[in-house]
Amino acid sequence: MAASVFEFDRALVREPAESAVNGLRAVDRGAPEIAGLKAEHAAYVDALTVCGVTVERLAADEAFADSMFVEDPALVFGEGAILLRPGAASRLGEAAAILPELRARFATVLTLPETGFADGGDVLVTPDTVYIGLSARTDETGAEHLVAALRDLGRNGEIVTPPEGVLHLKTACSLLDAETLLVTEAMQNADLFAGMRTLVVPDGEEAAANALRVNDTVLIAKGSSRTAELLDGAGYTVREVALDEVMKLDAGLSCMSLRWRSERR
Repeated sequence: MAASVFEFDRALVREPAESAVNGLRAVDRGAPEIAGLKAEHAAYVDALTVCGVTVERLAADEAFADSMFVEDPALVFGEGAILLRPGAASRLGEAAAILPELRARFATVLTLPETGFADGGDVLVTPDTVYIGLSARTDETGAEHLVAALRDLGRNGEIVTPPEGVLHLKTACSLLDAETLLVTEAMQNADLFAGMRTLVVPDGEEAAANALRVNDTVLIAKGSSRTAELLDGAGYTVREVALDEVMKLDAGLSCMSLRWRSERR
């Protein structure tokens, strides 16, 4: 299973909606400029393709301003998918909207009970454990339901509490390889991931902790030059992706796609 947590050959994305100007913003840096958002999304898809992933694009869904962030309402693996329950009221309907797409691609699609909330931004998959971070958008009930669903897929789930001020678990950490995480200093100090090595992003580049390992490449936000140097020095192949408009929303690299390795190999 170790390789499968960052080796992918398939991905599903949704085009940005014009309504994204009304997307959620925990910190208001202004509304994204839609042309720029679409260009960044296209470059992101290109980056996945260069990394060896076949990307399927879903049409924009204007009913949901944040619907381009497809990882929040679903969790996918080669062996099946889990429909989640996003904790923001404006996003809860995204789960029902993406359910037919999951059923068209996965023989097994599990759904969570209609109590509690679990958001994909709070889910970090490592080789041995799927960590579920409690947050304003993932509560204890939803996290416990997700642990049960993961068990049905043969995976181990563990609920953790990130440090105060972390919007989503993956806002402050990401997988670099089977044994290593990229983390902020606050996440390092929280010591949530037993047995995992950590690299700490440089001061002032905390947003770069939401990196994305895809096959042999680590994608990071463009402009995180010291983080790029840190990763390069540690032996990782790095590709920078522009995210200026994306990061005006409560989003980053990991949430813009659902990624999996198909079982036919």
